[in-house]
This record gives sequence, structure tokens and C-alpha cells, in this order.
Amino acid sequence: MKSIKILVVTIALMAMACGPAMATPSGTVWTPMTLDIQSFKVLHIGIDNYFTVAKKAISGEQGAFATDLGLTTGILPFEKIQMEAGVDGFYPTDYPYVFNAKIGAPEDALFKYSPALQVGIYGVGTKKDLTDQNIIFGVIGKSIPEIGRISAGPYLGNKKLLLDKNGEKENSGFMVAFDRGFFPVKDSANNEYNKVVIAADYASGKNIVGGTGVGANYYFTKDVSLLIGGVFFNEKAINGEWKLTTQLDINLPF
Repeated sequence: MKSIKILVVTIALMAMACGPAMATPSGTVWTPMTLDIQSFKVLHIGIDNYFTVAKKAISGEQGAFATDLGLTTGILPFEKIQMEAGVDGFYPTDYPYVFNAKIGAPEDALFKYSPALQVGIYGVGTKKDLTDQNIIFGVIGKSIPEIGRISAGPYLGNKKLLLDKNGEKENSGFMVAFDRGFFPVKDSANNEYNKVVIAADYASGKNIVGGTGVGANYYFTKDVSLLIGGVFFNEKAINGEWKLTTQLDINLPF
């Protein structure tokens, strides 16, 4: 029975090998851990890539996830309760479309000095027990002066897909994230933003979700940025070698 289970897991992993481990709402580098929720009437366009570097084909360690083309927008016109929803398309894959959403309260919304609180879901795919990771997560986070923003929370996903390399259930864990901005500037409309943001996050679990991301985000304007970093996986047998990631993010008010 164990051999059959491992065979099933291998087939599932091969089917997902062309796409990244997750399709996320607003996030940091690798996880959806962040204090941010997309603003109302602002469309976010994201183009994310993950690929190996300095690996020769003969090694068998070259690899890349499918390109993630994501659209996310805020859908609630309130200050104290905010919500976003989005869809990602992974190309090339057989079942490219994966959905996500989250709702929450920003810092200081519930009471003075209150942390940001969120609950969300991501990895909602269209193919049963192949792309429907259905990962539910929670976020609690706070900005700390002179240090940065810290967030953390648990996650729980589809027990048929979030498995370890032996096919055993590994569908729950926790995530943490940190980011800090540098070099604040103002644009022509007097909007202040940081030109550079360093970021890091981590997801526990020896499954397709588990890993550590680190990177730096450069803001060309307050609405256009490029993140370059690396993602190091908890289980090489599932996600392969560590991968360089490039993430282009564009906000379009409408």
C-alpha cells in the first residue's frame, strides 16, 4: 500500500511540476503572509517566475515553475474591513486557473494599536485533487517602529495534495514574514513610498508549500516594483533545487 501511495504522490507532483507550489493573494516573497490587502478599485497585475540558476542540464537539477500571471483587486469600499480577490493563470499547464481571496482589518482598525487581522484562502484550483490545494490561512501582524513589519499565522490545506515525499499527510503548519522599507521618497502627487523594501518569509512543512523566501523589492514608482530573490524549499524531493524568483508588480487604479 505504501508503494501505491508513493506512486500516486509522484504522479500528482509530476502533474504540478510545471507550476509553482501556490497561487497567492497579496504576499511577501513565497507566502501570503503580509499586512497588506489590495486597495478598493485598484487592479494589481503580477508576473512571477521561479527558475534554477547555475545548474547544467546533465545534472538533472535544472528546473522552472510555470510563469504565474496574476490579477487581484480590492472589492470592499471600507477602511476598517477590507477584502481582495484574485485569479492566477499558470502557463504552460493543463489546468492553469487558480483562485484566492482574503478579508481582514488593517492595523489600528479595531482599536488603537490593534494588530492587522486577516483570514484567507488560496490555491483554489479547478481540477479536483490535482490543483485544488484549498489552503486556508490566518494572519496577525504589526508594524514595529525602526524594525519593520512582522506577520504570522497558521495554514491548513487539502490533505490529499499537501503530502510529504513519502505520501504521508502534511497539510498543516504555520507561516511567518518580515519586511522593511528604506529610502522614503515622495512622488509628484506628494504620495510617500519606500524605494527599496527587503523581505523574507517562511512556511513550515515538508510539503509543496514549505520553504523560505528572501528578496529585495525596488519601486520604480509607488505603483510599479520589481522583486528579485531566492526561494529555498523544505523538501527538495518535491520542489527541486532552490530557485531564483523575479516578481513584477503593477497597480492600476480604475
